[in-house]
Amino acid sequence: MQAPVASLTADTAPIESRPAHLISLPFLILRASTAAGAFGMGLVQLLVFSRVLTPERFSIYIVLGGIGYSLWLCDLGLAKVLFVKLRAARLAGTTDPRAAAEASAVVLFYVLLALGGSLVCFAVMAARPSFSLFDAADFALFFSFVVLNLAWFTLRSISISVDEYLFYEKLELVRRVGNIATMLAMLVGLPFTAFLIGSNALWIALLTAAAAKLIRCGALAPRVRGFPHELVQFFRLNSTTIARSSTSALSDLFTYMFPYYVVPAAFGLGAPVIILELTFRIFRGAAMIYVAACDLAIPGQTRALAAHDAPRLIRTTLLAAALCAVPAAFACGLLIFVPQQLFTFLLRSAASVPPPIAHILVALLLAGLVQTVAQSLLQHTGFFREIARIGIAIAAAMVAATIVSILAKFDIVGFLTAYTVVFASGVLYYIVAIVRGPIRAATLGTTA
Repeated sequence: MQAPVASLTADTAPIESRPAHLISLPFLILRASTAAGAFGMGLVQLLVFSRVLTPERFSIYIVLGGIGYSLWLCDLGLAKVLFVKLRAARLAGTTDPRAAAEASAVVLFYVLLALGGSLVCFAVMAARPSFSLFDAADFALFFSFVVLNLAWFTLRSISISVDEYLFYEKLELVRRVGNIATMLAMLVGLPFTAFLIGSNALWIALLTAAAAKLIRCGALAPRVRGFPHELVQFFRLNSTTIARSSTSALSDLFTYMFPYYVVPAAFGLGAPVIILELTFRIFRGAAMIYVAACDLAIPGQTRALAAHDAPRLIRTTLLAAALCAVPAAFACGLLIFVPQQLFTFLLRSAASVPPPIAHILVALLLAGLVQTVAQSLLQHTGFFREIARIGIAIAAAMVAATIVSILAKFDIVGFLTAYTVVFASGVLYYIVAIVRGPIRAATLGTTA
């Protein structure tokens, strides 16, 4: 039987002396570039799709993207569990062949899930009389384009666990630049189908390159034969931790994707869905930048926790928060002073955005900053139990707020306001959790 996954604080020691800097400067520069690319890609997709698709077709792609991202976020938290196991071995100066085999099985499982979901999407759309087989193929390719993020960000987590984050970020930069360029090319005549085919071909190349690198590092196993057995073993040996981690994934699902199911059903397609997409494109885009800043702190945080160095853990976490605050201040400034100009630029005439949406976004961006910093620290130090508890509370509150919104016949603004209140309230629990969890563990030298 393997040791518990969440043993980073007691069973490992840093493989090197305390680094001179809290974060890696090259990682900072490269991660900032890819985070800016992620945020820019979201806005470019919004801008381009609103111009090359009809509002109804645009809203259908939004709903499909929401379903696809649900699969990505509802990943049972397997990447987080793998990170803690691989990171523990890395900090101990060894490799873990069992964890590498499990990582390969999980990545392959996610790839197959994306392909299977795309086939289901094609079948469902092809069965609708309003869509041709060509339309169904486009929908399936778009679904694949979204869901392959599941495998990609698992590789990202594995790369960080073995300190190969610079290589991964270079590939990520290629991905962002390539996708943005092909999206913008649609404004000058590139067919939508060509964009989808090119984007999926890029996925194949990048996933292959990342996997090959991690195999050489010993973080992935070079074989795929018998991967179902490895996957079953992974679930069996880590069932408790996976259950806790999957509960936190449920929280993410309700936080970022639940509205994509509610709004079309409660308010219909068209303008309400497009307004939701605008709000969440900015919200999720900012969250990706926050995640980038938190990624910079992960190597330092895990080393500080393993060394029981609470002051360094706190300083590194506060530095991540300060880095998050820079883009947050810029985005909030735009939303406060020129919101309508921003909305019109992104959507043109696809939908008219109510002014209160700007205030909702400011609140979401600020609450999201705190939530992302706290959640990242909890996840990457193995405190899945705490995240699970918060996840259950947030999921229940989201459902209750949705029921109230529907019964009270709120419009899209009222629904998003209720959503924001629930999300901001959950942030308070995260603050308490990091103080009572990793910070206390680093101070006392206890385990997660």
